Amino acid sequence: MKYFDYAASCPLDDEAAETYVKAATKYFGNSQSLHDSGSVANSLLENCRDEMAHILHVEKEGIYFTSGGSESNFLGIHALLTAAKKNGKHIITSMAEHSSVKSALDKFIDEQHYEVTAIPLLSNGIIDLDQLKLAIKEETVLLAIQHGNSEIGTLQPLKEISNLCKEKQILIHSDCVHTFGKTDFKGISDYVDSISISGHKFYGPKGTGMVYINPYLKWNPYYPAATHEKGFRPGTVNVPSIAAMTVAAQKADKQLHNNNTHYKQLRETFLHAIEPVNEHVIVYQSDEPYQLPSTIGMRIKGMEGQFMMLECNRRGFAISTGSACQVGMQSISKTMHAMGITGKDAKGFIRISFGWHTTEEESRELGQTIVKIIHETSLR
Repeated sequence: MKYFDYAASCPLDDEAAETYVKAATKYFGNSQSLHDSGSVANSLLENCRDEMAHILHVEKEGIYFTSGGSESNFLGIHALLTAAKKNGKHIITSMAEHSSVKSALDKFIDEQHYEVTAIPLLSNGIIDLDQLKLAIKEETVLLAIQHGNSEIGTLQPLKEISNLCKEKQILIHSDCVHTFGKTDFKGISDYVDSISISGHKFYGPKGTGMVYINPYLKWNPYYPAATHEKGFRPGTVNVPSIAAMTVAAQKADKQLHNNNTHYKQLRETFLHAIEPVNEHVIVYQSDEPYQLPSTIGMRIKGMEGQFMMLECNRRGFAISTGSACQVGMQSISKTMHAMGITGKDAKGFIRISFGWHTTEEESRELGQTIVKIIHETSLR
């Protein structure tokens, strides 16, 4: 099977796997324990915190390890709401956010009576800044906005968004699960107040993640009497997995430029291969620097994305129909909906995402396979 669904999950990197085994067998103490084994585990944990802070260009006091992106989103949003700089019960988000963000906001709507305004995306996948300006109220205390769209790979203009929000004392949470390891994070923390990432999106282990919260904010924990991660969350800290995730993060950061050069070539190769059916295909993308080269979101006119996905799978290629968290729910892509594309048109969406090990030949073969499927289907 030739894999083109790296936006959903990546294989565990070999060095990260070796690190996990070593940490799990040699540094297995509880990091909260006061004996030497616990101290050694805690030292490893804090070294990981230092390194993740270095990669993110933030202060280590704001780093908290979690079980993944969904938990990071929930706890990050909760923390910012308790740290709001003014009184208010209004939150702004985009219509294309990950389901974990939406479910978190729904909880605050139901239990604490917040009002939420969801902003659409423009045809290039970027949030409509004019709509954002109009949505801001005196009572707006938080903006929850993804850094990068997981379905079409567009990057939001966080600097411009930050300029709109900071002058109104609006805190910003950014879901960076799809962008960490794929773009330079230098300066990102200047624009947002909390950041969430997930280990398995950059070749770390599943069940690991991290949230950064501006350490100058005074927040209250969601879990009462939690003792781990400085009271941020309960449960024994998974030091081996955190160590493995940190190794994967170091590798992704070190290889960032070379990987993106590789992804750009794969993207060009694939798009060139599907040129014979360009009249049947719409690719949703933005211009540099607001586009991740590793993610291609597209629609086949007159064909359901699920059909194309199954046909590709039958021929040995793994692609997707959008975010893995909504597959099987019979709902259209959140991104398509946010861009005003609905009904049968939206159901034609597919996503192709490249990884470190994807080759140009594989990318070309996938493009040629999609062309063949379209030609065969149109002849029926």
